[in-house]
Amino acid sequence: MRSVNNDATTARARRRLPAGVLLARMAYGLAAACAAVAVGETAAAFVRPQAAPVVVIGSAAIDLAPTAVKEWAVRSFGTSDKTALLTGIYTTTGLLAAALGPLAARRRAVAIVLPAALGALGTWTALTRPDAHPTDVLPSAAAALAATTVLLLLLRPRRPGRPRRPRPALRPNGPEPQRRPGTATPGPTTAPAAAVDAHPGRRGVLTAGAVIALSAGVASAGRYLSERRNDVSAARAALTLPPPARPLPPPAPSAALPIPGLAPLRTPVGDFYRVDTALTLPHIDPHEWTLRIHGMVDHPVELSFADLLALPLEELDHTLSCVSSEVGGPYVGTTRWLGAPLPALLRRAGVRAGADQLLGRSKDGMTIGTPLETVLDGRTALLAVAMDGAPLPVAHGFPCRSVIPGLYGYTSATKWLVDLEVTTFAARDPYWVERGWDRTGEVRTASRIEVPAAFARVRAGDVTVAGTAWATHRGVAAVEVRVDGGPWQQAALAADAGPDVWRQWHHTWRSATPGTHHLEVRATDATGTVQDGTRRPPFPSGATGWHSTVVTVH
Repeated sequence: MRSVNNDATTARARRRLPAGVLLARMAYGLAAACAAVAVGETAAAFVRPQAAPVVVIGSAAIDLAPTAVKEWAVRSFGTSDKTALLTGIYTTTGLLAAALGPLAARRRAVAIVLPAALGALGTWTALTRPDAHPTDVLPSAAAALAATTVLLLLLRPRRPGRPRRPRPALRPNGPEPQRRPGTATPGPTTAPAAAVDAHPGRRGVLTAGAVIALSAGVASAGRYLSERRNDVSAARAALTLPPPARPLPPPAPSAALPIPGLAPLRTPVGDFYRVDTALTLPHIDPHEWTLRIHGMVDHPVELSFADLLALPLEELDHTLSCVSSEVGGPYVGTTRWLGAPLPALLRRAGVRAGADQLLGRSKDGMTIGTPLETVLDGRTALLAVAMDGAPLPVAHGFPCRSVIPGLYGYTSATKWLVDLEVTTFAARDPYWVERGWDRTGEVRTASRIEVPAAFARVRAGDVTVAGTAWATHRGVAAVEVRVDGGPWQQAALAADAGPDVWRQWHHTWRSATPGTHHLEVRATDATGTVQDGTRRPPFPSGATGWHSTVVTVH
């Protein structure tokens, strides 16, 4: 019985890998994954950045994620949601790779099958993207081949080195000891072959580390090459924008209140919010850009960028907001846009009866649907080429985007615009409507408290309360503030800069007493409609409720 137990213990010990060997094999898997990323990034530099394996899989994850997950990501990570997604993809890949090494060491077929399966997923995802090109399969295929090759090379058996000849034992001075007759003279001993480890832990980890470091360098070079090949900054800097046909006057000085901490009347371009689904920004050379207007029209139109700039351009002061923003949220900004009037181009094309949707398509395949009657009702709807006096930044749609006042961005603001189709909602649902969002996208009346900041400590006495309010294309007629659920009190409004621009407001809270206090704000638009006080989430048609904040008076 003791012999059986000893045999079982010996078998388990043989199956158990030394920690160093296990660590080395995990490092082999990570090295293979790093090599795959490096090769995929480099291949994408020669194809197009949107074809990189991590990008196509991440973009598919964004599209397939339920609306609740998208809302959670925006709430939790804000404009860093894409960074969080990529971090999650790389982390998941690293964990899978760490498991791949030991599995492949036991069965070499795993080193071929698993990378091939992931490569197939990448190629299939690349081909099913809205803007897919046939060559988009190459980066994922190359990445899978690189992972398999590196893993098999690292796991190949190594020949054990020659055992060292042992040194003769030193004997003390004196006569050689007598040996009994028939006793064999001891000879040199060698380590048994089983004691020579084919995959020494330290050497394996160092080898894998070298591969990882090399892969990091190759990946960096691939991204740099991709940026250089697709860079349009020189073309953007060389653009000379024509002046507007009828320049707008600057806003009245009284439209901006000199209150520290209050959002400026015009948002600096560098601070303007960005919410979209693009993991890699489309870089479009304006000399190669064209816009096609087609669908339910009598005369399809195709414009080059030079054609667009040759049209009479108009300016528009406009507050753009995102439907994903919670009550009092940050995804809103104001700037002066410059662009070609969109209604004039649609009338030139000749819109046919029955059409009710203008479907904008981005270079990366994103679709934005706008109610056609909204575009043609007399408001200043633009094909914008500039914001705040300069060509659009790439992150905000260079070289052309749509801007339509009165609507949230998800139904009006197609960045990197290349196609406009006049159609019907019955025929085609755009990206966000397909996912359950309201198809009209009308901006709700909103207001927020910016001064004092949330949880601020202020001195007792008179306290200035201030913020912004907007009801785009309707305008703001009044703002009211109340403290601790008391009566609503009228706030003072800054000068009106137009119905499409937010209004700053301020109120003096008299004789604030020490303690914790709850402040609320609500706005009334120019139609007389008071801001809805019922708390609702952004989905499906924009958040409602009164913004509130808590301050401590001392």
